[in-house]
Amino acid sequence: MNHISKWQQIETPRITQKDFLTLADYSTEEIMSLLYDALELKKQQKMGIPHSHLSGKVLGLIFEKSSTRTRVSFEVGMLQLGGHAIFLSSKDIQLGRGETVSDTAKVLSRYVDGIMVRTFEHDTIEEFAKHATIPVINGLTDLHHPAQVMADLLTILEYKGKLAGLKLCYIGDGHNNMAHSLLDGTAKVGMHMSIACPEGYEPNALITQNAKKAASKMGNKILITNDPIRAIKDADVVVTDVWTSMGQEKEAEQRLQDFKDFQVNQGLCEHAKSDFIFLHCLPAHRGEEVTADIIDGPHSVVFDEAENRLHAQKAILKALLGKKS
Repeated sequence: MNHISKWQQIETPRITQKDFLTLADYSTEEIMSLLYDALELKKQQKMGIPHSHLSGKVLGLIFEKSSTRTRVSFEVGMLQLGGHAIFLSSKDIQLGRGETVSDTAKVLSRYVDGIMVRTFEHDTIEEFAKHATIPVINGLTDLHHPAQVMADLLTILEYKGKLAGLKLCYIGDGHNNMAHSLLDGTAKVGMHMSIACPEGYEPNALITQNAKKAASKMGNKILITNDPIRAIKDADVVVTDVWTSMGQEKEAEQRLQDFKDFQVNQGLCEHAKSDFIFLHCLPAHRGEEVTADIIDGPHSVVFDEAENRLHAQKAILKALLGKKS
């Protein structure tokens, strides 16, 4: 039995978690279940099949960081599942004027059926989930970006037909939220992962330690190195992200110097497998972390990846907000 047929037997996501904060919280079975439900939801959306899974449900969207893909995909996802979404800028609600996270979580739990939070400190969303009685979904923090990585895994599954046994190489800032959630995700689904980053930009030690423990149970390996060529050798999937994330603008000039040898370009990608696919969560800075001939070339699947934010998040929303009390 191949990898796909094994997991396609899962008809409905079996999720035991109340919230969606990190992929480390989820089991292999839960992640794969969500991915295959996302594939089914995508197929049905393309066929024009309407859904009422979340009829009458309302999702609150709290944004302390600006967004294109996160906001649009969650709003459209709720609409396509029969529900509604309310955009809540931190500038427009009392949270931005000093109301505590705990009070906000308790109040909103009386009004809406779920909350998506896109914020800076990961402790903020942990605090929110602690006091909320409704599901809380991580739309991004400085430490984790699990919804994006679910879209990445979905895209890889579509193009490669499997996840377990593949090698994913991440080039760039190893200490950012994408690197951390990719560590969590690949470890759980049986993918080998390598990270190439400059010295001093290695991923969080605890996240790495926990990912290696999870990977050892699945039989896959994790490599952290300062050598991009070593990291990308025989990679099935090549991933990068911007060198300067939101909130790091003052470090931009220094980072351009620190990361100059970690650009994803044709020369580096010659060491990957000939049929590798390239991923980037976007927005991208062509000429910095990636050259135009890679991100706009035949190996790039970044716009399929961006679309899959919608489908992966619909599976998450359906699993969490569609639960029967």
